[in-house]
Amino acid sequence: MALLKRIKASTLMETMVATVLIVIIFAVASSLLNSIFLAQIKGNTAAVDTHLGELEYAYRNGKIPLPYEGELQGWEVRMSAQEIKGLTYVVLEAQHRETGKTTSSHVVQN
Repeated sequence: MALLKRIKASTLMETMVATVLIVIIFAVASSLLNSIFLAQIKGNTAAVDTHLGELEYAYRNGKIPLPYEGELQGWEVRMSAQEIKGLTYVVLEAQHRETGKTTSSHVVQN
């Protein structure tokens, strides 16, 4: 009859405390993962960098006149010529409207 021994049960209060602790840990982990993913999405500039590369290619092949302005998925894209130390550069710049993040590249004008 060793099999029919009674196992000591936990009280309702212990069960509630354990449940609350599990819910709190889940909520903290969920909010942490959410903020990490959101920062990763906002910091991702791969699409706009690819677009700037396409604009540079189009400019080098005479398909785009200067100055150029456009937009891509919340990014304001500008392309203009600037003279620095006797050389004329084409500056490709993109700025995100919401975050203010900026990415740019320079091309020596032919």
